[in-house]
Amino acid sequence: MKKIISLVLLVIGFAGNAQSGLPQEATDIAPLLIGEKIPNSTLKSIDGNAVSLKTVLGRKRTILVFYRGGWCPYCNLHLAALGEAEKELLDLGYQIVAISPDAPKNLKVTEEKDKVNYLLLSDSNGDLAKAMGIAFQAPDKYKSILTKGSDGVNTNFLPVPSVFIVNLDGEIEFEHITPDYKHRISNDLLVAAAKSLIK
Repeated sequence: MKKIISLVLLVIGFAGNAQSGLPQEATDIAPLLIGEKIPNSTLKSIDGNAVSLKTVLGRKRTILVFYRGGWCPYCNLHLAALGEAEKELLDLGYQIVAISPDAPKNLKVTEEKDKVNYLLLSDSNGDLAKAMGIAFQAPDKYKSILTKGSDGVNTNFLPVPSVFIVNLDGEIEFEHITPDYKHRISNDLLVAAAKSLIK
């Protein structure tokens, strides 16, 4: 029996995934739960090419990370920290995939600035973040930043910073969701969770 871990840091409990429009606050989201499958989505690579998420997830067990954008200093710190854990996670048989609303050209800026070696993908229209149940209405103060970061595609949503561990079938085995964007999962906890899920 596969060991399943759940660490979900939410102020409000999950009430299911049916959403009529975007939640008003980060604490109002209703994410997918452990055991549910990541919905397939077509994202964009740094080079602007279409990428099937299902194909990517089918390659290796995945550490799937959602972040707000390269403009967010807390996200940049988190992405850099993930880079420090990357070798250990790769040695365990995982790949790291990080997704944000940023346009491909801005993913490239993040990759170079944070010296990221793992895969960055663009979800500028928010289809995946919304299907995952982690998108919420962006406060007005972020709208111009989001518009610029997404090349005009995203004007109204933010993803709650989230980390999922996903198996080859696209099923969620672990999740860490933090509506307080200033707090992220530690490498120690992430690596411990990743180790515990290996048969």
